[in-house]
Amino acid sequence: MQVIFLLILGAAAGFIATRLMRLDTDIPTTVAIGALGALIGGFVLRFLIMLSGWAAGFVGAVIGAMLLIWLWRTYGPGR
Repeated sequence: MQVIFLLILGAAAGFIATRLMRLDTDIPTTVAIGALGALIGGFVLRFLIMLSGWAAGFVGAVIGAMLLIWLWRTYGPGR
């Protein structure tokens, strides 16, 4: 059940992050960006701010996904 929730959260966070960063991706890439962003941002945000609950995880997921997109654009293939 947690995996399904992570995919849903990742899809939403990835969608928001890719739109904010103006990145055109397909659905699997958007979900992957969001899921990885959820892992990165969720842990970092909870550690730094000490917030609890799904709201902190969602905000962290969007921030983490945006960080991942920035890293991809800066250091990814073709750069």
